[in-house]
Amino acid sequence: MSNEPAILVIDDEIQIRRLLKLTLEANGFKVYLAESGEDGLIRAAMDRPDLIILDLGLPDADGIDVLKKLREWATLPILILSVRNAEQDIIAALDAGADDYLPKPFRTGELLARIRTALRHRQAPLTETVFTFGAITVDLTARTVKKGGEFIKLTATEYSLLSLFVRNAGKVLTHRYLLEQVWGHAYAEETQYTRVYVGQLRKKLEDDPTNPRHLLTESGIGYRLAIDEDEA
Repeated sequence: MSNEPAILVIDDEIQIRRLLKLTLEANGFKVYLAESGEDGLIRAAMDRPDLIILDLGLPDADGIDVLKKLREWATLPILILSVRNAEQDIIAALDAGADDYLPKPFRTGELLARIRTALRHRQAPLTETVFTFGAITVDLTARTVKKGGEFIKLTATEYSLLSLFVRNAGKVLTHRYLLEQVWGHAYAEETQYTRVYVGQLRKKLEDDPTNPRHLLTESGIGYRLAIDEDEA
């Protein structure tokens, strides 16, 4: 029985399906293909892939609706790959449950890095409480943060925000999601809160806060904690 991670590609463009199949198989993945939303939902239920790559512009359904149907039962990583790159489309997909979003045309190396990151964190044991990226170590049980072995003092809000990032490492987190999780639903539109506090975290954690390596901005969308192969 094969131990290759399985990826389902749901995309109506035959050239994209062929390209992804060749690229992913060459990098050690098993690939299933679907050319419509209905076909994709059926294949997802039957083949039980480890990750789904989903296009938003499908011939029989909007990709957001397909995403919502998948999220009714599926917890696996879902990566959006689409020519739609307007902020409202990206935010809608992420808020509907997508783990990540890459616009077409895409760079193969970046796509593979995002896939590996998503799969790695899905397979990580739920009991893991110590996270390390670069020189930073976050211990969620002890509620401590170290940089190069030295303790870093964070405010309660800064720590809550950082712990949310490490638990969702590699995922794009929208401003709305961060605000609702850390500050509550009443603050869902107060995007200046996330900008200020992410700025403070960068000053304490990044070697060069003006050119961050880990806490990356997804312009107009939110932020992503990049680690390991995902660092760019």
